[in-house]
Amino acid sequence: MVLSMPHKSLGRTLAREDAPIARAVGERIRAERLRARLTQQQLADPRYTKAYISALENGLAKPSLAALTFIAGKLGLTPASFLTAGEPAWSRLEADLALASGEWTRAVDAYTSLLEAARLPVERAELGLGLAEALIRLERGSDVLAAAGPAAATFQATGRRADAARARYWIAAAEYQLDNETEARSIMRALLDEVRAGLRIEPDFEVRLLIALAAIDGRAMQPKRALAYLDEARGVVEGMDDRRRATFLSSLAVGYRESGDAEAAIRVGNQAIARFRELEADREVAGLENELALTHLALGSARRARQHAAAAAEICQRLGDRHWLAHVRETQAQIELAAGDPGEAATAATEAAALADATGNRKAAISARLTLARAHRALGRRDDAVAALELAADQARAHGRVPQLRDVLTEWADLRAELGDPQGAYALSREALALARG
Repeated sequence: MVLSMPHKSLGRTLAREDAPIARAVGERIRAERLRARLTQQQLADPRYTKAYISALENGLAKPSLAALTFIAGKLGLTPASFLTAGEPAWSRLEADLALASGEWTRAVDAYTSLLEAARLPVERAELGLGLAEALIRLERGSDVLAAAGPAAATFQATGRRADAARARYWIAAAEYQLDNETEARSIMRALLDEVRAGLRIEPDFEVRLLIALAAIDGRAMQPKRALAYLDEARGVVEGMDDRRRATFLSSLAVGYRESGDAEAAIRVGNQAIARFRELEADREVAGLENELALTHLALGSARRARQHAAAAAEICQRLGDRHWLAHVRETQAQIELAAGDPGEAATAATEAAALADATGNRKAAISARLTLARAHRALGRRDDAVAALELAADQARAHGRVPQLRDVLTEWADLRAELGDPQGAYALSREALALARG
């Protein structure tokens, strides 16, 4: 459950520390506009004025995320294209743009650096909120709690209830990633009650809470309750803009799969892909293609699963998104293993693990090694399977990934029994059982 949240405008008064980056962004806007052979008026139409574009290009105004997204779209770029790597110091604008552009690792680096220098509690809370979202995207749930917890407390103490709610949302998402479903549900339910009592946040915040609650109940094997939340969310989503509706459909597809309704997940997932393609949102399309691959695999259709996974891989490679490509290659490994080709599965899983290690994708690294171990077992390479499981367990323990550790230990216990080591198998089974109870 990783649900996006709209970013507030960055159109604050131009701060002294952000003036250089604003000038640099302005220069790049001008260069790209001239390269595209557009006038300032043509770039501004139909949303902004020529004067506003001129102010941006001369570094006299700092663009909002909405403005940069609009300008980048007209120029065939991403908002992050207006920033260059290797600048001497991070700015808040850089950090927020990296977050908005989906450059999660870059955003984590930026927010972490800014936090080291920040002294004011509210400033630290704002930075912690951005850091928490970037970390949740990288599936680093335990680190999210350290960032979002103090931010929520500061916002609550200073009367910024909406920001406190945003921080608590990421806390709940982290608890979900860490398999603490009861805590995640409690926080999300409390937030939903506050919104319905009049707390004003983003227009789609209520929808996101409903989808999150559906995901939690789907994992907890409460499909009827999960579907009730999803149906309620569908009734709220009318009237939202195209991107928010597409994001809703994407989350709805995941919710249906986790609640056990694979046919609905496929139907809604295809609707979401169509909307994201209209918006030219390739990163979101890749995620949905991978989700549909997993859904078709669950239904036993390796052929359809391969098609969707291949589409996801092509997009990731074109975007240079190695973090997501690790997930996709791991999905492809699962598909080949299920289709009876453990050799190809081992190749894909090995590549997925290497990509995951290189990009800090902990979830994909553990999953890839679990799939690799299963492929080795199918090939009769039991020693290699043990080595893969040992490394997967070490990574899962080190990063607090309880659900994955439980799966690794269960597989390892089965392998120990197969190798004639009943005592080792029993010890691993006990550890897995203790994790399930905890």
